[in-house]
Parts: sequence; C-alpha cells; structure tokens
Amino acid sequence: MNLFPLLIAGIAVLLLSLVAVMIFTRTGGDGEEKPAKKKKTKNRDQQIREANKRLASNPKDHEALSTIADIYFNDQEWEKAHRSYAMLIEMASSHPEIDEKTVNLRYALSAYHLGMMEEAYKGLLLARTFDSELFEINYHLGVIEYKRKNYEKSAGYLNNAVKTNPEHLDSNKYLGLSLFRLKRLNDSVTKLRTVVTERPDEKESLYFLAQGYYELGQSDKSVKIFEQLRPDPVFGPHAAIMAGSIHLKMEQLDKAQMDFEIGLRHEKIKPELRLELKYRLAAALMKQQLVSDALAHLQDIYKANPDYKDVAAQIKRSSELSQNEHLQTYLMANDADFVALCRRLSAMFFRNANTKITDIQVRKGEYADILAEVETSTWADIVLFRFVRTTGVVGEFVLRDLHSRIKETKAGRGFCICAGSFSETAQSFVEARFIDLVDKPGLLKSMQRLSRKTRM
Repeated sequence: MNLFPLLIAGIAVLLLSLVAVMIFTRTGGDGEEKPAKKKKTKNRDQQIREANKRLASNPKDHEALSTIADIYFNDQEWEKAHRSYAMLIEMASSHPEIDEKTVNLRYALSAYHLGMMEEAYKGLLLARTFDSELFEINYHLGVIEYKRKNYEKSAGYLNNAVKTNPEHLDSNKYLGLSLFRLKRLNDSVTKLRTVVTERPDEKESLYFLAQGYYELGQSDKSVKIFEQLRPDPVFGPHAAIMAGSIHLKMEQLDKAQMDFEIGLRHEKIKPELRLELKYRLAAALMKQQLVSDALAHLQDIYKANPDYKDVAAQIKRSSELSQNEHLQTYLMANDADFVALCRRLSAMFFRNANTKITDIQVRKGEYADILAEVETSTWADIVLFRFVRTTGVVGEFVLRDLHSRIKETKAGRGFCICAGSFSETAQSFVEARFIDLVDKPGLLKSMQRLSRKTRM
C-alpha cells in the first residue's frame, strides 16, 4: 500500500490548522483584527476612568493621581503630566508615602519638555537632593546650564551623566560643546568625534568639531568638515566663511572664492555675516587681480554700511588699481610679473642712460632689490634700487637694511621706491646718506612715462 498520498494529505491538514489558529489568535476569534495597541489604549483609558472616579470621591487620593500622572508622562502628554505632578508635590508634605524623588523629577522633566526652563531647573535641583548620581537629572541640568552659558557647571553635570551612561550621544554632544567653550579643545574634539561617528549628519557637533580642529591647528581636517557643511541652512554661512578663510590663508584663491560665493547664496543670513562674506570675497578676488569684480562687492558693502571696516579706503584703492595696470601689477601680481615691471622701471629711471642690470634679489611679498650699472654722458655708477610693495608707510628699518645692502654690494647710490609714503624717521635717516626716496606720486610718474614709452 502506497502511504505517500496519505502523508501529503496529513501535512496539508496540519498546515491549515496552524493558519486557522494564527488567524483566530490575531482576530480574537471573531474574524476582526484587533491590534495590541488598541488593547493597550483600552487599558489606559480604563485606568484613567477608574482613577478619575476615585478622585471624584476623594480629591486627595494620591495613588489615583499618581496613576494618571504616570500615564500622561509615559505617553509624553507633558502639559497634563506637569499639572498632575504639581498636585502630587503639594500633597507630598501630608502624604509621606509619595515618592518625592520621582514626582519632583517627572515634574521637572515635564516642565523641560514644555520649554519652562526656570521651573525645570528648580525641580531638577530639588530632585538632585534625593539622588545626585541619577542620569536624567545630571543630563538635563547640564543641557540647561549649557543654554544659560554656564559652561563650567554644564560640563560638571554632563561629565557625571556620561560616566553613568557613556553611550548616550546627546550627553557626549553637550559635554563636547561645553568643553569647546571652555577651550579644553582636545577633550572637546574627542567627545564630538564620538557623536559624529554615530550621527554623521549631526550638524552642530560637526561644526564645533571643525572649529576645534581649526583652533588646534589642524586646518586640513577642519576645512573638509566646513566644506561639507556649506549647504546647511543653519551652519552653512558660518562654515563657508571659515572654509574660505582657511583657503585664503593657503593661497588657494579659487577655492576661497567658491566658499564665499556659496555662503552668499543662502537666503536666511544675518546682515553682518553677509557683509563679512562679501568683504572676504572681495579680498579673494583682489588677490586674483579681478579688481573690477572685487570693486563691485566693496561698493555693495559701502551702500549697506559706509563705515564697515576699511571699505571706503579699499574702494578708493581698487578704483585706482582698475585704472592703472602698472600699479595693479606692482602691488598685486606674482613675483615674476612684479620683477619684470621693476626691471623696466629701473631701465628707464635715468633719462638717456645705459642701464645694465647685474643682480636681482626678491623678498617674497615685500620688495625686490635690483642692482644695476648705470652710465650716462656725465657719470657712471653702481645703483641699488629697492622696490617696496606697499601702499602704507615705509619706516626707518627698511632704509637701514637698504643702507647695509648698498655697502655690501659696493653701490654708489640707492633708491627706495614705494606706492605709499615714508615716515619722518625714514626721511631723517637718509638725509646724510646717498639714498633717494621715491613715494607714490613719484612712482606713478615713472609708470606714466613707461606707459607712454610702451605706446610709442
């Protein structure tokens, strides 16, 4: 006899029975699905009704009130919970069986979630007299103290919270932020790094982690985070200005320009921050010799606030630079172009002279020394020209250094040329020495002669 068909039939019957049992269990036996949540809600509502009945007959029934308060607290109905625990606190003096620690703590936490920080603070301090090591107390006190800018206190509370619960990320976050404010940067970075490892999109922690790296001199790490934060509507403008400033210091001018431009794209940005972004963008553009673009941003700043930093002076300078290509090269171009201009100015410094350049020394960003043999129909000599790249005041120190170089090179004369002016002490120093001073008006005249000669 073949038993296989009977075996298959038995398995099928067993499976159908199991399915029926599962359906019966889920539906409560009547074919209608009744989720566990509904049953829980029914129990909750029933508990509240029963507790209210007891309170109706005895308003001082603290057990009934405690039942209601706990239900509201667990369901995060903070306003009702707050009101209920307030009533329990009033009863506590005449009912020693009330758990004052729990009641005060939950009253304070309800107030905290309602934004009633002063009330929450007082309640938490009272609850702390019962248990100073409880995590919830130390954490929430720490956050409140941080928001009050009491960073020493917040760090103390939050340090206790982290000791109790090292994995709690918000405790680590606010502890890291407090430590940053206290300039305990290494400890701050450690805590904030813990947070962003688990929460890569935690923007506030990322921003202050980047700030911590920056202040520790780790610009390479900080700039990567600032770049990541540039699009963020809250931290983006500040991150953009930080990233741009770092790139500006690194002479990565195209990146700096992009950073500042991204920052300015934000719609919600404080007026003073917008002005600073424009100011630094203008600086980045000037360094790239994009004078007209820089001038446009400076003029925007001037319209909004004529007294903002040195904008008025920069507009005057930029306007002049935009109209004088040689002056622009003298002050802003790379060293190679600057030296090339200085060679041409040296060659035509003396009219009807034969000038042979024999040596060039450059101190990056400061000046170029050009040594030349000059011969005219009446005299011949070795001359040292120092071209100083500044629009400010040249002091005595530069002239003393030039005098030493003249002796060293055995030059007969020296000329110090700048796009600014010379201090009184500098002028006094050269009175009895073979050094002539050429200030901005004299330099501009030489540049005009060079322009005329170029056009011929």
